[in-house]
Amino acid sequence: MTNKREDVRNIAIIAHVDHGKTTLVDELLKQSGIFRENEHVDERGNGL
Repeated sequence: MTNKREDVRNIAIIAHVDHGKTTLVDELLKQSGIFRENEHVDERGNGL
């Protein structure tokens, strides 16, 4: 029998092309502490 994890959440992000979905997910991951301090994460601009 598997144990159910209570600290995992699923979300869906629905938006048109170029409306910041990737930027939003990148920021959520940064704030969650998923990236190590020495890990480089490319910043994405808004394309303007």
